[in-house]
Amino acid sequence: MSLPYERGALLPDTAADVAKLRAAWRIVERRQREGTLFNFTGLERSLELGGAEPGMLDDDLAPALVGDRLTELALDHLGGVPGRDDVFVANRLTAAIVAAMQVLVRPGDIVLGVSASYSHPVVHRAVQLAGGELVEAVGYDDFAAHLERHEPALVVLTRLAVSYEALATDELEAVAAEAERRGLPLFVDDAGGARVGPAVFDQPKTLELGAAAGATGLDKYGTTGPRLGLLAGRAELVGRIRARAIELGLEARPMLYPAVVHSLERYDPERVRALVAATGAVADALERRFPWVDRTPVAVKLQGEDTLGESARRAGKQVTDCHLVPYEATAALAMLLLRDHGMFTVHFAALPPGTSALLLKFLPPETLERFGGAERFAEAVESSLAELSGLVADEDSLRDLLGAASPALR
Repeated sequence: MSLPYERGALLPDTAADVAKLRAAWRIVERRQREGTLFNFTGLERSLELGGAEPGMLDDDLAPALVGDRLTELALDHLGGVPGRDDVFVANRLTAAIVAAMQVLVRPGDIVLGVSASYSHPVVHRAVQLAGGELVEAVGYDDFAAHLERHEPALVVLTRLAVSYEALATDELEAVAAEAERRGLPLFVDDAGGARVGPAVFDQPKTLELGAAAGATGLDKYGTTGPRLGLLAGRAELVGRIRARAIELGLEARPMLYPAVVHSLERYDPERVRALVAATGAVADALERRFPWVDRTPVAVKLQGEDTLGESARRAGKQVTDCHLVPYEATAALAMLLLRDHGMFTVHFAALPPGTSALLLKFLPPETLERFGGAERFAEAVESSLAELSGLVADEDSLRDLLGAASPALR
């Protein structure tokens, strides 16, 4: 599997990530009972139905009763045009991207991925599953240079990368214009960018970028969930993507449509800006303690390499003496934050995570206040880093912390 970071001996594969998550769930269960769990994932993955009657939770009734309203709201949310465009709800954003690549990519095709850092691993997997090859371009200039060396069949544009670096508006528009000039179909992987771009950076909506199709996740930033993928684009193309998704079992259950309608009706760009402001306060507090933290306009990251290096330094050891690679250092820090402080971070939200960094983004201000504020947050990170420094050379304790199997059992 293509990942932008190195695997180690403690967490060598997705099965190990699942075991780690199960270990985290045991802590979550206890913390939830005690009322000491704080959801700092920046995601909304619950099911809110609004005023929908329980009887509407039916795969036949729900689309009949709210299907038109869902299409209307989704097209407005993603910048579509009624009559020209259509929408499709997948069982998660990954499913929407996989289904789209099944239609847009043929075996042997070159797909050019454009972002501020790198495309999400799911884009790599989806293109590979379709028989294509993804070539990465960072920013417009790199994109233009790749066009001189390759003949891509498709451009996949990510405005807000998994690293939470964003493409500037002029670069977005330049990529879209050049793709149109060359007659290349454009697909937008707009996971969180569908809301962050317009609300924070005053950018066009997804389909307003000239995309043939684009998709976002309904668990991200200003929505109320659930964790579904919302795809929109030209009606004929969406029809083909929907058909392929149904064949592969990737479509969302239509009984969930009332929750999608509720989420889109409640969406407010001001909520996105409030989440960014709370994250900025935490970033300020962390920077005062750790000058090495990596900050973007909407997120703050503790890179795995820096976490490992800081822990080794505090332990008086060389990094080579530690039984961790950077990704595992992040996993251990995330587990300590959860175990000792009840802080459930986005590290646990993906299998496998898209980055080796501990990513802090779109933190709910009310949850941050209940926890004790930004300084209390930074204190907890410092405490957990100190705890990690006592574990970096203790392989058995690290395996126990991460729910990792011993080598003899693998």
